[in-house]
Amino acid sequence: MPARPVDLDPASIRILEHLQQDSEVGIGDLAEAVGLSTSPCWRRVADLKARGIIRRCVAVADPQALGLHVNVFVHVSLEKQTQAALQAFSDAIRHRPEVMECYLMSGEADYMLRVVVEDLAEYQRLIVDHLTRIPGVAKIRSSFALDQVKYTTALPLDHLKG
Repeated sequence: MPARPVDLDPASIRILEHLQQDSEVGIGDLAEAVGLSTSPCWRRVADLKARGIIRRCVAVADPQALGLHVNVFVHVSLEKQTQAALQAFSDAIRHRPEVMECYLMSGEADYMLRVVVEDLAEYQRLIVDHLTRIPGVAKIRSSFALDQVKYTTALPLDHLKG
């Protein structure tokens, strides 16, 4: 059974919506935008952080501006789906900086990764020097993104507004 969503009042939802768009907004501007005074707004932001609803605030860098032009979705199948094999793969991939996301999947592949690299030569090095050397990897299938149609870090919150 899925976990029940956290209870947030309308003001906290508005705060979260604004912070997902711009986490650098000043508390005074944020308070004005959501219709609160500064102190209650600050307390609500602190509460969202304390409850783990806001995990962290980060700068979202542009990969193209940094020369990271290749975005690849990598499907990895393991020889066996034992707990030890799954853990070995997770441990090996967790600290690879070019792996932006990694998911344990249902379906054809056991894992799906999103990898961002400079060029195809760098991707080849990742495959040959790292992914193929992880014990238990049976198959690697790559899909190259041609264009990014949509990208957001903001989670949908309409379901909390009931």
